[in-house]
Amino acid sequence: MSDLFCVILLGLIEGITEFLPISSTGHLLIAERWLGSRSDTFNVVIQAGAILAVVFIYRQRLWQLAAGFGQRESRDYALKLAAAFLITAVFGFAVIKLGFKLPETITPVAWALLLGGIWMIAAERLAARRGDSTHISWPVAILVGVAQVVAAIFPGTSRSAATIFVAMLAGTGNRPAATEFAFLVGIPTMFAASGYELLKQLKHGEAHENWVALALAFVVATVTAFVAVKWLLRYIQTHRFTAFALYRVLLGAALLLFLPNG
Repeated sequence: MSDLFCVILLGLIEGITEFLPISSTGHLLIAERWLGSRSDTFNVVIQAGAILAVVFIYRQRLWQLAAGFGQRESRDYALKLAAAFLITAVFGFAVIKLGFKLPETITPVAWALLLGGIWMIAAERLAARRGDSTHISWPVAILVGVAQVVAAIFPGTSRSAATIFVAMLAGTGNRPAATEFAFLVGIPTMFAASGYELLKQLKHGEAHENWVALALAFVVATVTAFVAVKWLLRYIQTHRFTAFALYRVLLGAALLLFLPNG
């Protein structure tokens, strides 16, 4: 299998899975088992491509929040985004310094996919009983920030799944509203994480890359993420997340059965 094909395939996987609630880290780890492992720099850069796609999709909403900061509603929403990000940054940095993170191997990822899928089904049913509120409360913002840290610690959890469902359980029962807040919080969070990792790699002289291949993967991830997120935002207007939950359960179970020592 040519390296060019592997690079394109990894870009596609990153773009599709980064914001769908199925775990991009888990899918990249599984893919690299057959396609060959890549550097942290590679994974960080293609992740930034997926984030860029979301920035473009939400460009009008971001501009609305910035331009309307003087208005109470926009300022309140922006401050809650900032609070969720700061919680993630502070606790995330503490976790990094403590070195607490599960190994990125197949078995813990498989369990995270399986248990996360079951949790998604139960969480959405519970959230449905609490109404269809679009309001983002302060408890929602705080818990979303904490959920991002948990997702970073446990590979296979999925940052988007953790944040969306925590928001729904905490009171934002409307799927599109919970998803928007989770995605908007993810923009500064993931850019910060990507920038930190890239600077760390450059500082230690570990960023020895085929920059042409990396640029190609970045473009593929950006375009694919744009299409995937646009589709997801339309899909959740009329559908629950059940299909994603079932996919996670089936994939997690298959990995445990066929790759138990991965």
